Formats: sequence, structure tokens, C-alpha cells
Amino acid sequence: MTSLLVIKNELTKYAKTISKLFSMDVGICDKNLIRITGSGPQKIGEKIRGRANKKTLETKETTVILNPREDDICIGCSEKDSCLECLEISTPIKYEGKIIGLISLVSFDPKQKERVLENLKNYLDFVEQMAELISVRFIEYNENLEKTERENILSTILNIIQKGVLRFNENNIVTSSNNFALKKIDLEKGVIGKKIEIISQNDYLMEQEIFKLKIESKELDVLGKILPFESFGKNEKIFIFDDMNKVNDGIRELIETSNSVSLKDIIGESEFTQKLKERIKHVAPSKSTALITGESGTGKELVARALHYHSERRNAPFVVINCAAIPESLLESELFGYVKGAFTGADKNGRMGKFELANGGVIFLDEIGDMPLYLQAKILRVIQERKVTRIGSNRVIDLDIRIIAATNVNLEKKIEEKEFREDLYYRLKVIPFEMMPLRDRKEDILPIAKKLIKKYNKVTSKYINFVDIDVEEIFLNYNWPGNIRELENVVEFMFNLSDDPDILSISTIPDKLFENKIEEEKKKLPNLEKKIEVFDFLDDLKI
Repeated sequence: MTSLLVIKNELTKYAKTISKLFSMDVGICDKNLIRITGSGPQKIGEKIRGRANKKTLETKETTVILNPREDDICIGCSEKDSCLECLEISTPIKYEGKIIGLISLVSFDPKQKERVLENLKNYLDFVEQMAELISVRFIEYNENLEKTERENILSTILNIIQKGVLRFNENNIVTSSNNFALKKIDLEKGVIGKKIEIISQNDYLMEQEIFKLKIESKELDVLGKILPFESFGKNEKIFIFDDMNKVNDGIRELIETSNSVSLKDIIGESEFTQKLKERIKHVAPSKSTALITGESGTGKELVARALHYHSERRNAPFVVINCAAIPESLLESELFGYVKGAFTGADKNGRMGKFELANGGVIFLDEIGDMPLYLQAKILRVIQERKVTRIGSNRVIDLDIRIIAATNVNLEKKIEEKEFREDLYYRLKVIPFEMMPLRDRKEDILPIAKKLIKKYNKVTSKYINFVDIDVEEIFLNYNWPGNIRELENVVEFMFNLSDDPDILSISTIPDKLFENKIEEEKKKLPNLEKKIEVFDFLDDLKI
């Protein structure tokens, strides 16, 4: 709490008024009896004397000594014999029930004393009212000071946050703005004093309302909220908004990695696929790490997404990072994020890493077999401690995530070659999944193909409902080195070549599959003449 000294100028005026009315020496002091202002010979900053003042501090009530030297309160006073005072009055100045100062009056004139005593009650009422007035002014000063401090603190906070804040009055005139708003609106002469229009678009994104913000020639689409703010005035409001592009970038990043996949999206009738679904269903609720291995195109990411979908984390982020697709120099910052100025070229606002983005959900480390060794050690530490620290920061971020990794390389061989950490391998392989290539589960080929046909019917607006029996035979006999990904490419290719609105015919089969069919037929024939006949026959079919 501040001292009465902060309203010294006003106290001086009050002291002069009291002195003129009472014709007595007046001193106004703080709770330590240090004189702040007053009349009479005593200097500012000195300690005020008088037994009445000491008693007032004890009783918290006005004290009157009518006969100094003779009053019991004066017994023991070292200055009793030399005291020239005729009358002492001491009145407390209070704030929240505590004494913060005193008004001290002293008379040395017997005649003035008599005049005061003739109307003592009125004089005491007046001095107590003056004490109350001083208290009120002190309260007002403190409240204004607190309000100013709150506004300064609020202004500092608002300038730190990465959202725009505009304060405006009942006429929609901007009265204040934070730095983010100034930067986004970017008017040459600023926004203070300008009229704004905030027009609701009657739409919402990420649970925030969409507005069109207009100031002079500027128009911005923003997400925001209008709030009354009583501390800023009865009729004023503030508008807190976010840059639509920034929000969209964040949403886009999450949308690109959060496509839901359930067990019904894992297509197939083979024994392997049925057991795979059962295992996913069984281990999905677990928090343990999982490692999915298998050739490219076998559906490793589908398994990871299904594990996410069938867990309690289904509504939390599913964040994908391809360890082979990101340059080694950027991979660490992508995984762990960084703070402002962490390295040359870093975003000036810093950036969240994939682990932090995935907090509460799942992070899928695809192609982890291609991760450099120095990062493998850091990933191992994250798995063990469930904590991460941004590059350039000392702040540790607690993680609640499930880690799922996938690779198409032989990690055990890479361990032997000292290219993959054995301890990380076993940390990841708590729940292993080994994906079978498509050629070894032929029962899945046609169901997957039919699912893909439905997909490309929607994409191309075609209505293919049947597959030529010869096409089915070729599909079943082909080796599919690219697995499901290659099968999808073939179906998309055939859709693009198909002229038949109802059937996927053999005339659209890619050369590679057709040649494979020819080779298979050649192996079955007993002599060269028949081989040539079949070759010609199949060539005719293709034409």
C-alpha cells in the first residue's frame, strides 16, 4: 500500500483549511508520526510530538487533551515542565480499518482554546470529516493506481499473445490496440481513432465465430470474439481475433494427418487379414509402442490409423512424420520444435514440434529405419521419459502420447550393420505387427480391388460395377511387387482408359500385367506352336 505522501498537495490544502478555522497549529502525519505537511514551526519529515497522538494510535479514536501538563496522559512526559501547549487534538485517518495517518492540532493560545471549547463538538465533527475526506481521496488514488497498473499489465500481456486485440467505444471508434492487431491490419497511420466494422459471417471454425473486419480500406477475414470489458468503461468492448490464414494452416496440418481409419477400412478375406483385425482391436486401447514392419504398400499406415481410431485417443491428434522424406538437417526441428532464434532461418515465433502437436494423441514415425543414429538416441529418450524439449529451450514439456513406428527395411540387419540402435528397436517392438505382402494373401486382392473401384467411381463420376473375369484372373496371378499401392495405381490407370461405363475390361490392363499373363500361359503350353497361338490370341484380346 502506498503512503499518504502521494497526496501531499491535497493534504497541504486540507491542513491550511483546518488551521484557518481553528487558529491552531496543524500537522498531518503518516502512521509512523512523520510529518507530511501542516502549519506551525515544525519541519516536514520530523516526528510529531504530543501524548495525544500516541494515545490515538493505541485507541484508533480521536483524543483530546484539554489541560496539558495536568492530564493523566502527561504523567511521565520528559517535557512536562517546559510544555507550553494549552490544547491538543489528535484524529486518526483510516483505510480499511487501519490507521494510515493522523491530523494533529495544537493550541498555544488560552483565548483560542476557550473559543474551541465553546463549540468543541462541532470542531471535532469537522476535523473527523476532514480525516474521512483524506481517507476517501487516498482510496481513490490507490484505486486509480491499481487500475493503471492492471491496464499496464493487461497491455503487456496482450502485446505478448499472438492474437489481435482491439478496444472500441459505443461509436465503434478504436481506442486502443495491441501490436499483433496493428501488424495484421497494417494501416499507415495506425488504427487508434478509426471507425471499425465487425460483421459476423454466421459461421464457425474451431469453435470460434468468423467475422469480416473492416477499417478504412482494409478488410480481413478473422476468427474472433466480442467481449464487454467493464474495466475499460461502461460502454466499451474489446474484440479478440486470430488471423484466419494462421488458423487454416494449423487446421490443414492436422487434417492432413488425421484421416480416420477403422477396422472396416482394412479390406480382405484372408486368414492373415482377419487375424490382423483381431489383433488391432485387442491392442488398440494400450499405451505401449508398436512397430509395424513390411514391404512398401502393404498398408502399414492403415494399421497405425486403425490403432488410433479404436483407442481412447481417437478424438486426439494423429500426427504423421515421414523420417525418410524430411532432410536430415530439418528432421530434429520437425520432431522437437524450436524457440525463437534457436538457429539461423528459424521462424521468429518459434514452432511446435510433431511430438508436441501429438500430445494427448498418437505420433506415427513412418520409415523410422531411415532415421539418423544421433536422432535415434533422442527418440529413445523421449520414449523412456515421455518428455520433450524444444531446440534452444530449457523448458521440459510433459508428453502423453502413444508412439507407433513403421519401416520397410530389415531393422535386425541394420542393427548388425551398426545403422540402427538395438535398444531403440526393442523399445519400439513392444507390440509388433508384420504385414504380409499382397502376393501371399491372394484372397484379399479382389475385395481390395472392388473397394478401389468404388473409390474411383466417386472420383471420376463413373459407374463401373463389374470386373471382367479375365481381369480378375490376371489380378490373381500377378505378383504385385508394389503391393496394395501398385494395385491402386493399376485400378486408377484402368479407370482412365475405360470407355465401358459398366465394366472394367481386359482392354485397359497395363502392359506389365498383360505380359505377365503371357509368360504364365507360355509356361503351361507343351510346345512352341501352341505358345505362339496363345501369344497371338492374347495379343488380339488386347487390341
